[in-house]
This record gives sequence, structure tokens and C-alpha cells, in this order.
Amino acid sequence: MKRPIIGILTWREGKKFAEPAYFRRLLRAGHELGSTVFLFSPKDVLASGKQVRGYVLDAGGKFKGRIFDRPDAVFDRYRYTPTQAFKDYVAFRRTSNFLYANNRLANKWRVHEVLHRDTRMHRWLPETWLYNRTNLVKMLGRHSLLYVKPLNGTGGRNILSIEKTSEGYRLLGRDKQRAKVATVLKQASSVQRWVDRWTRSEKYIVQQGLRLQLVPARAVDMRLLIQKDGQGDWRITGHGIRVGGERSATSNLHGGGKAIPVATFLQPRFGAERSTQIVEDCEQLAFQTAETLENHFGRMVEFGLDIGIDVNGRAWLIEVNPKPAREIFREMGAVQQYKQAISRPLEYAMYLAKTKGQDSRETRLSAKAANR
Repeated sequence: MKRPIIGILTWREGKKFAEPAYFRRLLRAGHELGSTVFLFSPKDVLASGKQVRGYVLDAGGKFKGRIFDRPDAVFDRYRYTPTQAFKDYVAFRRTSNFLYANNRLANKWRVHEVLHRDTRMHRWLPETWLYNRTNLVKMLGRHSLLYVKPLNGTGGRNILSIEKTSEGYRLLGRDKQRAKVATVLKQASSVQRWVDRWTRSEKYIVQQGLRLQLVPARAVDMRLLIQKDGQGDWRITGHGIRVGGERSATSNLHGGGKAIPVATFLQPRFGAERSTQIVEDCEQLAFQTAETLENHFGRMVEFGLDIGIDVNGRAWLIEVNPKPAREIFREMGAVQQYKQAISRPLEYAMYLAKTKGQDSRETRLSAKAANR
């Protein structure tokens, strides 16, 4: 039987790639699974469309290019950057006719709108609006803690928290280089002007902040990874708790956060029985989120969900990432989950290649998304 050919679509400049360590593991996992896997960028597809300049690892673990036949399926790992290269990628996705394991997801506001239209999601969704001065004032009046987030931001960059205190308003954030920013302002009008400057370069949302003070003065959330398996079914690969650095607006690991197993973190605070209920609710949230988004956007392969757990044990969906990192499992020493987190998208792409994307449910969802 012919080895399935799986392409990984990503950014490339020379032999420099966006996620080199992850891609090395992905290429090795593909070899172990018995498939031919290579990296490529939009500019690597030859004019005929029948061949691709792909990149694999040489004997020394360095990237080398050679010509491959057209891939049987493609796993898209091209992540957002505010560049012309990303615009070129978007145009490529609109016109290329590869069999993709994952469609593109919209920005944070559009995702929230899609989720909010499904009443089954309401109990997990914090109040969220597209940012403007009017909505900021409205939200400042309703909530003592807010988050202002870029529509397309990733990795904790440009996220700002606004907390109402006895001193006025405490603003904490991270800029584009993830450097911490902090200030205290007395008046709401000063907050408006300050946030206007913060959001000047792109569009943002303003979101209800949650009292997630399970660790004093630190941001805490659960990162949950849900992925398709080799039979096309959604599975929970795993989850972990991220505790942010001191006086940080986010819990991101590359922003100074640390990873803790869920049971280790929750049981001392809620007890064993309640902790089990909380995890079950988070997993139900994940399955429902995947179903709702896939019904709208078409075929997807994985989601990394950031879930807040408040002091009462209630779960809240903070953010959905369609191209998530999986380093939380490595940080926790969860070797098997980490290995599975890397291999599952390839297993699903191989399943698509074998069935040629003809699974009736997959075909229906992709056609529905294409007509939107």
C-alpha cells in the first residue's frame, strides 16, 4: 500500500521555520506512523500544482528541501502574523484545492458570535463585545475586571487587564514583545484615552474578567487540548493548569507561567468529588465547542481551549486556539500525552488521505463552510 503523503503548511524563509522544534518532532512522528511528511509554504507549490518543494530532516536533523508529489492531505499550521506573508497565505488558502485537515478559523469576535448563537454554549461564555469607547464604558460599569484582547493576537501579546480598585483602575498588560506594562489611573476617562492608544494599531474585543483567584495575584486557567483521532472522532488528549507569573495579565507559559496537573491543583481547593465534576464540565465544554465551531467553519483537526475556573468551580471559556501549542504536557512531564498531542493531527490527516475526505459528515460540514 502506498505511503500517504502529508504536507504541513507553514511559514518559511530560506530554511527558517516558525516552529522548528515542534516541526522536527512532527516529521519524526510521521515517519514512525508510516507516512511521508514534509513542510512547505505557499510559495513552494510548483506552477503545475502537481508537485511541491517540501522540507524534511537530513541525517543531522537539519531541514533539507526536495521535490515531492502533491500531498494526499495537508495539516495547516500557518499561524497569524501582521505581515504581507500572512496575507499571501490567506489568498493561497482561498484558491488552493488541497485536501485540508483543518479549515481556517475566524478572529476572536467572529468565533464568539458563532458560539453565542448556540444556546448550549451560553453558560460557559463571559460577556464579550467588539472594542470601542462606548462598549468599554458599558463594560466598566458592569464588571470590576475586564480584558482587552486583539482579534488575532496569540501568545499573550497585547492583552490588557483593567481592574477597578480603591485607588482607581489598575491596568496590566504585555506588549508585542511580551514585556510587562503596568499603570494606575484615577478616572474612567483616563482609562478610555489610555486604552484607545493601546488599541490604535488593530481591532480588539473587550471581555468580562473573571474572578479566578485560586492563586492570589496570579492569572490561572486550564489549557485543554481536544483533537481528532485516526478514525475522525474528537478526543480529549489532555489538560493542565497554567499559573501565570506574578502581576501578569496572562498565564502563558512563555510569559513566565508554570504548568501543574489538573488533579494536583484542583483537589486541595475543591476536594476529589467536586474536582471530578469540574473536569467533566470542562470536557463537556470542549466537545460542545468543537461541534459548534465545526458545524459552522467546516472540518477542523484540533483546538486548544483556555478555560477559566472561578472560585466557585464554575468553568468559563476564555479563548479558542485552532493552532495550539502542546508544551504544557512536556512541562508537566506527561510524556504519553505529549507524544499523542503531536501524532494525532497526522493520524487524522492519514485517515483523510485514506478516505479521500469522503466521510459523509466531513463532506457535509466542509461544503456548508465553503458556501458561507
